[in-house]
Amino acid sequence: MGSVKFKGIIPPMVTIFNEDGSIDWEGNKALIDYLIDGGVNGIFVLGSSGEFAHLSTSERKEFAEFAVNYINGRVPVLVGTGHSNTREVVELSQHAQSIGADGIVVVTPYYWRLSEKNLFNHYKTVAASMDLPIIIYHFPNLTGQQLSANLVAKMAKEIPNIVGIKDTIDSIAHIRELVLTVKEVNPDFSVLAGFDDHLLNTLAMGGDGAIPGTSNFAPEISVGVYKNFIAGQYDEALKLNKMLIHLSRIYSLDLPAIGVIKEGLKLRGVPVSTYVRQPAGKATDSVLSALKKLMNL
Repeated sequence: MGSVKFKGIIPPMVTIFNEDGSIDWEGNKALIDYLIDGGVNGIFVLGSSGEFAHLSTSERKEFAEFAVNYINGRVPVLVGTGHSNTREVVELSQHAQSIGADGIVVVTPYYWRLSEKNLFNHYKTVAASMDLPIIIYHFPNLTGQQLSANLVAKMAKEIPNIVGIKDTIDSIAHIRELVLTVKEVNPDFSVLAGFDDHLLNTLAMGGDGAIPGTSNFAPEISVGVYKNFIAGQYDEALKLNKMLIHLSRIYSLDLPAIGVIKEGLKLRGVPVSTYVRQPAGKATDSVLSALKKLMNL
């Protein structure tokens, strides 16, 4: 794991809003401090959990700038710059570079199904437009795009600033193939699980960590799995992993589970509003009681 650029636990931070739907800057500061105090290895803003799809381009730029400034080098900052339109991704990516982000996370374009050639060219265009390291974000359930390990290896080989992947897929085989195929081309390529319950097996297969939603409100659990695994304390890693697997049930409580994650933060004592922008929604009372049960509260 020598010079892998991004590794460990990098929460896909939720974006905190006021009850009127405007961005709550103080709430976001409280969350950033909570995550850093929780020992995370980086923060990923404006991903799926960060409601990038509910924000305008100017809001995304404003939030990215705020995050980079407030985190202020305490941990690496990754900015989600994905969009269905390549020009918009280029604009957001160049902006992320101009404000001092450490890297960008680019979800595959969504809506159109794209050929491998068109997918490759999309990333090539984005990569050529700036110098930041790029993490590919593979989330076939949401985007309809499947990235084969061979295509990712081709990108890693031919596009120097593509340095990793967030693999949000419920498939050990896909993660395994990425580790085997892409690290052969570039041993420093980061393979990060997108689903919490794939953190431990990703590490065991030679991957590098995860970008797990529950690390928003329970960072110490996934951080604990990672740190103990790296230190060879496998019994402790397994014990914490059981808790993590249990917590992963939050994703079935609501679709999307963004409101559930925000309620989890509130239950952990982080002073934030749990407002979610539409079309996502706030967690209902029955969801809230199910969440408390999962959190043993």
